[in-house]
Amino acid sequence: MTTSKHTQFIRAAFMGACLAALPFVAAATEQANQRRDGRDVRQDTKQEARSEKIDCRQANNKSNAACRQDKRETKQGGRQEARDIKY
Repeated sequence: MTTSKHTQFIRAAFMGACLAALPFVAAATEQANQRRDGRDVRQDTKQEARSEKIDCRQANNKSNAACRQDKRETKQGGRQEARDIKY
């Protein structure tokens, strides 16, 4: 093989490898977007749960334990929503 043919072969092999890797790169990007969306949902849910607990305690219509349980349930709902996005 001459140097020119050898270089062409290496370029062709490299391009083939790049093309073969494209689906994996696209899948990784999609997965990253899903993780980001899930994280955003969880963060929003945390803030919502904090606000709900504060409102619950200020209204004083439930015990602190009941307010904590409501907060846990709210956060668990957010986690499930994030799982639905991810998977």
